Amino acid sequence: MEKKVSLAVIKRLPRYYRFLGDLLDNGITRISSKDLSLKMNLTASQIRQDLNNFGCFGQQGYGYNVELLLNEIKEILGLNKTYNLVILGAGKIGQALLNYNKFEKRGFNFIGIFDIDKNIIGSELKGIKVQDINNLKAFSKENHIDIAVIAVPVANATDLYENVVSYGIKGIWNFSNTELKAKDGVIIENVHLTDSLMTLAYRLNSGEFVEE
Repeated sequence: MEKKVSLAVIKRLPRYYRFLGDLLDNGITRISSKDLSLKMNLTASQIRQDLNNFGCFGQQGYGYNVELLLNEIKEILGLNKTYNLVILGAGKIGQALLNYNKFEKRGFNFIGIFDIDKNIIGSELKGIKVQDINNLKAFSKENHIDIAVIAVPVANATDLYENVVSYGIKGIWNFSNTELKAKDGVIIENVHLTDSLMTLAYRLNSGEFVEE
């Protein structure tokens, strides 16, 4: 039976990927779990436990080969291939995501952006023409879409989600501030920006150090 990996471990994988990438950029080719723990603010034991979910990557007395471990985590995260994304909602959040250059470096390519505002439709954002949301169905038939980014007001999110799923799009990155529920075969990542800010407020007011 395949081992089930906890969501907490999965959510730490991008941090490992980011830190290992920084190490490699700085010419560091190997690192011990202890030294990595100091950089990442995790315990060495936690790092070893996390990585052991996916295989044995370290060597006693040597540590981790940074490039090898980076490539292994890249494959685990599915970053060894590219993903086509569309943004639904050309407002501030949609535009901010479109303009974040590191997405493309990680293999996430925006191929379309859609809105209902006739004042925006037809304009270009980062070289991509904003289309009417009613064109999404036809666009999805002509182009393979891996992920739809929902960046619309709460009132429009649920109906839009139902449409997106009916078009065969399986990945949803939801910024609408409403909790969308996954259907069979559909994977959703609900992003609530205020949750992170409220977590920060708790840590400021509790006076307690909370390990990430």
